[in-house]
Amino acid sequence: MIGLSWLMIAFPLVGAFVLLVFGRFTNRWGHLLGVAMSLASFAVAVLGFFELIGFGEEERRRAVHLYEFIPGMVDMGLLIDPLSISFALLITGVGSLIHIYSIGYMSHDEHRRRFFAYLNLFVAAMLLLVLADNYVGLFIGWEGVGLASYLLIGFWQFKPSAAVAAKKAFVVNRVGDFGLLVGMFVIWTTFGTLTFQGLGEQITPGTENGTMLAIGLLLLLGACGKSAQLPLQSWLLDAMEGPTPVSALIHAATMVTAGVYLVVRSGAFFFPEGSGAALAVAVVGAATLLAGAIIGCAKDDIKKGLAGSTMSQIGYMMLGAGLGPAGYAFAIGHLITHGFFKADLFLGAGSVMHGMNDEVDMRKYGGLRKFMPVTFATFFIGYLAIIGFPLLSGYFTKDGIIETAVHHQPILGWLAVLGAGITGFYMSRMVFMTFFGQKRWADDAHPHESPSVMTVPLMVLSLGALGLGAYLVLSNRLMLFLAPAVGRPEELPAFHFTSTPGLATLALVAVGAAFAWMRYGRAEVPSVQPRGSFLTTFARRDLYGDALNESLFMRPGQWLTRIAVFFDNRGIDGLVNGLAAGIGGSSGRLRRIQTGFARTYALSILIGAALLTGALLLVGNI
Repeated sequence: MIGLSWLMIAFPLVGAFVLLVFGRFTNRWGHLLGVAMSLASFAVAVLGFFELIGFGEEERRRAVHLYEFIPGMVDMGLLIDPLSISFALLITGVGSLIHIYSIGYMSHDEHRRRFFAYLNLFVAAMLLLVLADNYVGLFIGWEGVGLASYLLIGFWQFKPSAAVAAKKAFVVNRVGDFGLLVGMFVIWTTFGTLTFQGLGEQITPGTENGTMLAIGLLLLLGACGKSAQLPLQSWLLDAMEGPTPVSALIHAATMVTAGVYLVVRSGAFFFPEGSGAALAVAVVGAATLLAGAIIGCAKDDIKKGLAGSTMSQIGYMMLGAGLGPAGYAFAIGHLITHGFFKADLFLGAGSVMHGMNDEVDMRKYGGLRKFMPVTFATFFIGYLAIIGFPLLSGYFTKDGIIETAVHHQPILGWLAVLGAGITGFYMSRMVFMTFFGQKRWADDAHPHESPSVMTVPLMVLSLGALGLGAYLVLSNRLMLFLAPAVGRPEELPAFHFTSTPGLATLALVAVGAAFAWMRYGRAEVPSVQPRGSFLTTFARRDLYGDALNESLFMRPGQWLTRIAVFFDNRGIDGLVNGLAAGIGGSSGRLRRIQTGFARTYALSILIGAALLTGALLLVGNI
């Protein structure tokens, strides 16, 4: 089946093609085709996974040649190894559940067929990104998911805010894409190849010089754009304007983790343990996990609160990815478990919105656990997983990152502990404001549980949030499985239930949850957002990220544009237009001698002949 792994990409790509090309003809069954194509891709991924684990550890790296892309330079192919197949299972598995959920969520949307076409297009592009055996294929998939994200964020075109958010995401991501593209150029000029295998044959592990550092930083810029890490994070919260299944699939479980994949896949080449580039990755991750957590504390929009949480959790993954092989497995493990519990949380938020007439303001919720018991139960499991409640998925993967960071980069590790405490606060705040307390909704709201086509995917995702982390981390299963692709640490770490960082993390999470209970669980929640402190305003304004971008880039850019327009109008155009006007004026004056009378022409000839004769005589005398 590994030889047919291209079918993983082909199935959803065919689904998108049929739904877009055949248009309204597919309206009645298009959503079913979209789900079927995603499930077919998942089946191929599962079969490929079982075939891969049947090989010995050293043989778990299978190349599938597709065609010659640029003759003699770049061949297009797929790389099926533990890292790529792990991503493929996540993309197709969680993606299929979100496709099924979308049948109910988008049931009343007249453009549902187009929505499923875009979802299929995204799945195909994301699979190409993680399965490609070279940076060219990765970049094609990278741009493909960017296009699909743009289409899905702006899916509700009648909303001006959605159109603006889609354009913002597209433009900000172009900055990161520029970094990735330039990094690829430098790789090609330095090594003459863009394939992962070719680079592995040329680069000695641990090599660090100026060129390698530059490549690493350029790739990191690309990762920051796609994974919404500082300083290219500003687009993610606005992207919540898209339908909620989009937020779950693209902006929580898969696309925003593409930057983590890029760093881990390139880790052995350009981010060796202890290098400057690896340290930069870890610093960006630590800074973003704190920034995202702070933003999440002040959001009343349930989806934007979860978006801030996504920033923060990907920050943990980036922190782990900057710690070398010891951190790679925990980063990928947290990425996988995060895909389950964050999709569970986002789809749970969508279920709440579905039962509350699309209301997103948590101040207008309250007491919903009685009306939405299944949604509450599954959301609560996702909540326990993300705060790192003992024995749930997030407890093993996030705490693994924290312990590794404290061991390798103590300052960054303890910042991650602080971030975990803030996570305990803002996620508890979300649960208390939504499901507990007195009802604060409008009289015309009639909260109700979602249909089974929406709640069953929630149940499946919550199962992953419950036990997947323990399975992956205990006995180092994931670390040993990923070793052929990302390397093996010198010493396999053992998970310590009573380590100092682990106990400190649990203590801070408990403090954060208790503080949230006092503020939002026990006390009455105002239905109108009160005026907060400077720090609260700072968080509500997304740490003034947009204002900073306007000051540093937009306004100087507008100023430079005005100068360029002035120079163009008065300089370039002025020169051209002035020359044209001068020639036009001269021709107008010369035109006057063209009277049409023979006597005038005869006189002109006579005068010209006289002048010419005089000139010749003058020259002869000289």
